[in-house]
Order: sequence, then C-alpha cells, then structure tokens
Amino acid sequence: MIIGGDKSQVIDNIKQNADHQLFNDKVEVADPTLSVEEEDQLIHSFLAHRSTLSYHVKNWLARFSMRALTDIVNSNTIIEPASKISELPQGGIITCNHFNPLDNTAIRKLVAKKHRRLFVVSQPTNLKMTGLLGFFMNYDDIIPLSKSFRYLKATFPRLLQETFQKGNYVLIYPEQEMWFNYRLPRPPKRGAYYFAAKLNVPIISCFVEIQDLAQDDNQQFKKVRYVVHVLPTIYPDPDQNIEHNTNMMMAKDYAQKSAAYEKSYHQKLDYEFSPSDIAGWQGN
Repeated sequence: MIIGGDKSQVIDNIKQNADHQLFNDKVEVADPTLSVEEEDQLIHSFLAHRSTLSYHVKNWLARFSMRALTDIVNSNTIIEPASKISELPQGGIITCNHFNPLDNTAIRKLVAKKHRRLFVVSQPTNLKMTGLLGFFMNYDDIIPLSKSFRYLKATFPRLLQETFQKGNYVLIYPEQEMWFNYRLPRPPKRGAYYFAAKLNVPIISCFVEIQDLAQDDNQQFKKVRYVVHVLPTIYPDPDQNIEHNTNMMMAKDYAQKSAAYEKSYHQKLDYEFSPSDIAGWQGN
C-alpha cells in the first residue's frame, strides 16, 4: 500500500544516505522536527490524556479499526515458519525492518495469533500527524519515544514494564527511521537491546521480506506482499551485565536479519545502492 504522493525524492534520499552509510537518518520529505521542550510537552499531554474516558473509547475504536486494516493490508502476508508462533514467549521486544507506515500491521498479524496486544514505540513527531493515520498514531497502543534523558531513565522503562507484565509485546524499530520499501536490513541502533537487557526480556527477532507482485499499485510502484520471517528469539544472559547483553543481542539480531535477507533474496547483503533495493519500484 502506497501512502503519500510522489516518492522520487524519497528514493533519491535513500540512495544518498546509503552511499554515505547514513543508515539511520531520515529520508522522508518535510518530516516535522521538534525541540526537546516541544517533545516533552507533547508527550506529557499524550500521557495525561491516556487516563481519560475519551482516550479509552478512542483506543478501543482504534484497535478495532486496526484489526480490520491489518486483515486488509495483510491478506497475502505469509508468516514463516508458522510453527514458530506457538513458541514465542509471552511479552518481549519485537524488532523488524522499517519500510512503510503500515509495516507494523504485518507484525500485528503475527501477534494476533498469540491473542496479545502490540504496542509500537513511535517518534513523538508522529503524534502531530492528522487524518486517519494521525488517529492511529495517537490512539492505537503507541508508546512515544523522546530524547529527554529523564523520560528515557524513568517514564519510558515504566511504560515498557507495564506492557510486559501483561504478557503483551512492544515493537521497536532498531533502524530508527523509515526507508520506504527498502528491502535491506540496516545496521541497528542499540536502544531496543539496552531496554531488553535492562528489563530482562527477550528480543523477538523478525525480518520482513517484500515480494513484488505483477499488478501496478500506482505509476511508480508494483503491488507487493510481505513474508514475515520469525527468527530465533534472543535472550539476555543472566550471568552477564547490561552492557554485555546489549551488545550481544544487537549483534545477534543484526546477524540473523542479514542472514534472513540473503536467504530470502538469494544474494549477499551489499549496501551499494541499486534500484532493485526498493521493492516494487518502477522508476529510474
């Protein structure tokens, strides 16, 4: 599903960032930016609103609507291997590649089979979005991230822990920024693995393969379908400290995603940009 208008500039930005190995930088055009103070105020208002009746009603509506949207977007999505679903632990941090505003629906399809909720860690700028996507970003089980040290030290871990204690899952994108329809796994940032180590929860490692279909989605892109590869779950070592476990889980997760890419696409992981790196792309 293509969200937004012309993607030519976005694809060009992806190429430039890949050429300069800036794998975690923004590529979207006209993304809003916030100061730390603006982030703090936005998140404070968001968290305060979560305790209101209005929020709970809209949260129920958003989750109900998202289930329907998940079914529509993922009518052709495959979970591979399906046998892994029953083996997943209750609660943990799910990591996957980030390539579409609705790529979390592929993971929602996986989590729905465990009859649990999926909370998505999201940039606070997404809380400023409007329209239907903005509604989901504000009410569909979102945990905002912030650059604030105080928030990251106290509030954010508490929100994660509350989620894990109920056996639910948290999706964190280690690649940080979305690169539209980019097939390759990008080197991760360490945040997801630090909180997994700190809170002693597993990393549920996933890689989403994007397959081109024959039909056009629009003039620039073919339609695609997703294959969610459920990789071995990574557990923190109880005999090691947070720093060691952070680095160990991060390295293992990236290695697993890289291997999954090479197996899926039958080619070595090579970051020299090619138009075929963008799934469904019909541009030059």
